[in-house]
Amino acid sequence: MYVLWGDGSPDEGNGLRERLLREVAPQLFAAGGRALTVDVHDAEAAQAPPPMPTPDGEETIAAVVSVWIDAYDRRAAFERAIGALGHRFAGYLVVESVYDDYGTTQWSGPRDWPDGDRSPGVLTVALIHRPEGLDYSEWIERWHGTQSPLSAQLQPRTRYVRNEVVRAITDGAPEVHGIVEEAWASAETVADPMLFFNSGGDPAVMQANVEKMLESVNACLDLGRFRTATMSEYLVRSV
Repeated sequence: MYVLWGDGSPDEGNGLRERLLREVAPQLFAAGGRALTVDVHDAEAAQAPPPMPTPDGEETIAAVVSVWIDAYDRRAAFERAIGALGHRFAGYLVVESVYDDYGTTQWSGPRDWPDGDRSPGVLTVALIHRPEGLDYSEWIERWHGTQSPLSAQLQPRTRYVRNEVVRAITDGAPEVHGIVEEAWASAETVADPMLFFNSGGDPAVMQANVEKMLESVNACLDLGRFRTATMSEYLVRSV
């Protein structure tokens, strides 16, 4: 997975989307990419605010490019194509775990759009970190065993992909322990806390769900380093 950073503007995102889909994607396939997903913060995604804003003066996550290849150490052509975009980027070797896919929850029917089309709704993408001092096995148990099922109960996700980072594969890549992709039915779902936390229109239920979520998140994530952005998802070529 390659994370690209930028200024966070919709105009930048629109241009980046077109270049990723029209210029970079064909190069990645020509270099041996088997499958490809592009997440990008464009004008459609910008209709929803991120769950947590990026700190002032810091570049935001502009795009995430996920490419499936046979051998991670034969990736020079992939990085040349991505580097030609002119954005700061970092690459990570990851283990993907699809917790929920389109059609596996009550919030979405099965996927019925072709490869290359924009997925309905909006994506939130987060770079996450294991809290300092927390044992690795305990971190995985809290993230996978507690946070994943709790958030599935408390939030109307349509898709949830956990990518555990094995290690960084580009020089100077910032430390990241996981890359999380969560899909939602609409920008309104992300923007409205009553919808985002399955309140059913009841403020008391919303508050209770927010408190449960914060307790779980604080137990498994370093929120001081948590970075997130809203994205449009393009399943360019399915796995």
